[in-house]
Amino acid sequence: MRIIALIKRILLQIVRDKRTLALLFIAPLLVLTLMNLVFNGETVDPVLGIENSSEQTIDMLKDADINVKEYNNVSDVENAIHKNNLDGFLQIHDEDQRLTLLNDDPGVSKSLEMKVKSVLNKEVQLQMMSGKNALKEKPNSQDSVETSYVYGSSDTEFFDTFSPILVGFFVFFFVFLISGIGLLNERTTGTLERLLATPIKRGEIIAAYLIGYGLLALLQTILVVVYSINVLDLTIVGSVWNVILINVVVALVALSLGMLLSTFASSEFQMVQFIPLVIVPQIFFSGIFSIDGMAGWLQFIAKLMPFYYAADALKGVMYKGFNFSDISGDLYILLAFAAVFIVLNLFALKRYRKL
Repeated sequence: MRIIALIKRILLQIVRDKRTLALLFIAPLLVLTLMNLVFNGETVDPVLGIENSSEQTIDMLKDADINVKEYNNVSDVENAIHKNNLDGFLQIHDEDQRLTLLNDDPGVSKSLEMKVKSVLNKEVQLQMMSGKNALKEKPNSQDSVETSYVYGSSDTEFFDTFSPILVGFFVFFFVFLISGIGLLNERTTGTLERLLATPIKRGEIIAAYLIGYGLLALLQTILVVVYSINVLDLTIVGSVWNVILINVVVALVALSLGMLLSTFASSEFQMVQFIPLVIVPQIFFSGIFSIDGMAGWLQFIAKLMPFYYAADALKGVMYKGFNFSDISGDLYILLAFAAVFIVLNLFALKRYRKL
């Protein structure tokens, strides 16, 4: 009977907490729906620029599900790839064939390379069967294709592009959790109410918490970055100072967001419940999964996620070697997110006292 009474007490406690009930039953459905939309996105055909190619080659490339764009007399291939958002560029000059791959996504690049070489090899076989070029000493086969990479190399794996995002994500996640639960603890223990009973202003409270937790977040950020680079030996092509700068801004966003959401939670349990609603979508839309293949409205939602810009900046510096000017746009957007969250924090404190 005592066990039954305790069970009733637990169930009644949960039933009375409408937010817990909603997160318990609705949050898993939302996450599953999001995963279904992300993983079932359309496959985007790679875009290949091509120079000095026959119509037969172009038709065969298109049949291999490659989006082909023709160009003439391209002097700077890498610039053409960036300017025209290409995944690769194929140059054919007599028997010399050169394939330049962006390698922004190693999976896409390897697939494109295999398709291109397969098409070129098939074309040679068709020519030999028809009696054309049969006596050439060096036929145009896949072995004669010289392959180069804008980013990385032939040894680049998916984790090389994924690891920079992980570094930023762990900073974002733990700063969000620690700051949110920390401020929540101040409320539940009555510390915040006692502070609000003094002449101190809301802005001063927010500034103090931001600076206090910000110093801890700064130390954590430096530790994570230094450990990732020196111990885990993660690849970093750009400046380590830019990596630290990005993660510091990411920590500021997570800190202000965690403090904001903590004002809507009444316990640590409710604070943790925000993770599937706030943190999980951040990783889905960070670029780990192809965003280009998602529906248009999902791509729009992705750009509303702060970590979307953090991941773009980190990948740019650590994998592509971007400098500060290349990532400044992402940093400004992240700072804008932090500013909005800080302002909302000021309004959220009005729930406890109007100053």
